[in-house]
Amino acid sequence: MTPDRILVYGVTGSGKSTAALAIGARTGLPVTLVDELTWLPGWVPVEESVQREVIGEIVAGERWVLDSSYGDWLGFVLPRAQLVVGLDYPRWLSLSRLVRRTVSGAITREPRCNGNVESWRNMLSRKSIIRWHFQSFARKRERMRAWAASPDGPEVLLFRHPRELEAWLGSDPRRPVRK
Repeated sequence: MTPDRILVYGVTGSGKSTAALAIGARTGLPVTLVDELTWLPGWVPVEESVQREVIGEIVAGERWVLDSSYGDWLGFVLPRAQLVVGLDYPRWLSLSRLVRRTVSGAITREPRCNGNVESWRNMLSRKSIIRWHFQSFARKRERMRAWAASPDGPEVLLFRHPRELEAWLGSDPRRPVRK
């Protein structure tokens, strides 16, 4: 089966958006960057019911790449996905990427999603994305590995290093895959 519905999943800072965009470029599948749908300007979260509705409409389609799935949506995203691309990178790699991106954003004030910018205050707050990395790392990693080990559900490719993902992208990401 050639996958037309792909979920890119990984820990915070693993490079899900970059991977999703690369997959979309190689396959021609439309890419949805989830942060664009979940954050309003000023880092105000979109209401959960609105998020669920919008994501539900996207995954009801026949062709898509999502760069993440929040836990609340997994119940309707995962059954529709034909392939999960799991970025199961070591903590040091994902954390260093996240810190570098966050600090760089605070310095350059380059807009991220919906015009939002990183700030030193947010970086050091209780709601910091870096703090979230530590809170969610083990749970997300266990989830990916459980999906890969399960005979049920969509095909799962776990990549342990960006070189593995790059090699797969250099082949044909729409080729049939095996767990």
